[in-house]
Amino acid sequence: MDNTTNDKASSLRWKILRRALLSRSSPSDSEKQSQMIIKRISRRTNHGFNLIPSHVIDDERDSNKRDGSSTRDARVCYTLPIPDAPQLFLTQRVDSRAHLGDFEICNRYNIDNTGLVCNWPSEDVLAHYCLSNADTFRFKKVIELGSGYGLAGFVIAAATGASEVVISDGNPQVVDYTQRNIEANSGAFGDTVVKSMTLHWNQEDTTNLADTFDIIIASDCTFFKDFHRDLARIVKHLLSKAGSSEAIFLSPKRGNSLDLFLEVAKENGLRFSVTENYDQEVWKRHEAFLSEDRDSWPSYEKGHSYPLLIRITL
Repeated sequence: MDNTTNDKASSLRWKILRRALLSRSSPSDSEKQSQMIIKRISRRTNHGFNLIPSHVIDDERDSNKRDGSSTRDARVCYTLPIPDAPQLFLTQRVDSRAHLGDFEICNRYNIDNTGLVCNWPSEDVLAHYCLSNADTFRFKKVIELGSGYGLAGFVIAAATGASEVVISDGNPQVVDYTQRNIEANSGAFGDTVVKSMTLHWNQEDTTNLADTFDIIIASDCTFFKDFHRDLARIVKHLLSKAGSSEAIFLSPKRGNSLDLFLEVAKENGLRFSVTENYDQEVWKRHEAFLSEDRDSWPSYEKGHSYPLLIRITL
């Protein structure tokens, strides 16, 4: 996203969306504006790498929101593509619109709402990567940052033998979904302890989490430049200083956003490596989206859609 104003990116996003949400005099124009903004700023997509097969089982409409609106939730079954792996059943939104209540929470906590929109393509790739490298997580304490619906965290909990998995996000609405999904899938985790957590990267009262985690994972969390310093700080704060701890990020370049984050990470004393071709299946699908399989993801662009592998250490 380009820095064309002095407003914070997240504040600008929700100011514009608020106008679209509150303008009821011309519903068609409002809807057009909202969709145009979401496409320009978020690049939300219904397409993806589809590495973790899924299908909707059932859905229901929740009309108990305080602003009188309703959202449609769906229970989605994810089948892990390895022998004898359990299925995961995650409840998530299937609406394509934001709601006024979402806007209020974003302003209150200075967060964005992308975690509620969908399971983003980078999260699908991260889940696949973790599944393909399950031994990396065995007996480890893991936290997912900016999890959204937390597919990667749930995959680690169900299929890698990690000792503990914390699935965290700064949006309390997202965390509510996560906790419900932990309870619904508790039988899939074996001996792995799984927790949800509301975690803001700039919060000060995190001494109980310092020097705690062997592995941090995150997908597409370097997009908003306003959060770069807090993200680098929390990574350095959470990583265990004993042993070979690391953060595993999967993020598209998104203009110069990723490069700017890596500069901030370096300023904070973190070391990193960036790998473009890290998984044979992911690379094969990436190349197909650029050539013969163009129709299945027409808006696919390498810089905005293909996640690079970033490994960060102390």
